[in-house]
Amino acid sequence: MSLTIRNIDRNDRRQWQVLWDGYNAFYDRSGATALDPAITELTWERFFDPKEPVHCLVAADGAGLVGLTHYLFHRSTTRSTDVCYLQDLFTLQTFRGKGVGRMLIEAVVEAARRAGSGRVYWQTKFDNHTARGLYDKVAEHAGFIVYTIDVK
Repeated sequence: MSLTIRNIDRNDRRQWQVLWDGYNAFYDRSGATALDPAITELTWERFFDPKEPVHCLVAADGAGLVGLTHYLFHRSTTRSTDVCYLQDLFTLQTFRGKGVGRMLIEAVVEAARRAGSGRVYWQTKFDNHTARGLYDKVAEHAGFIVYTIDVK
């Protein structure tokens, strides 16, 4: 398996969409609970807007895209440098356990380093045991619990 991690390209739209749909389905955002297609379109366009802090890296092999990660930079009240939030990480089922997720995380860490960011962080569901097996190897669990409020 020869994998390459690279920036998303506009020609990747169809394959990215497959990965994006898989990611959203994993988090129960499909069918009646699917994201509004306008959100997907906005997300896609943000990757190509130099004013946006949102970025996309993909993992590619000879057959096409097999994984993605989306990340963004933002200010922090506890650091003088921006921090990097790794928002989405997804690998095709057939490529899980083969190092793709680790490579994508390492690529985000390198992008953060180049950008002068002081930290990369992310969250996952408590019961996402497969992903947590990797995350526990590459990062420190800081013990935080996430709360959210949807503002309407």
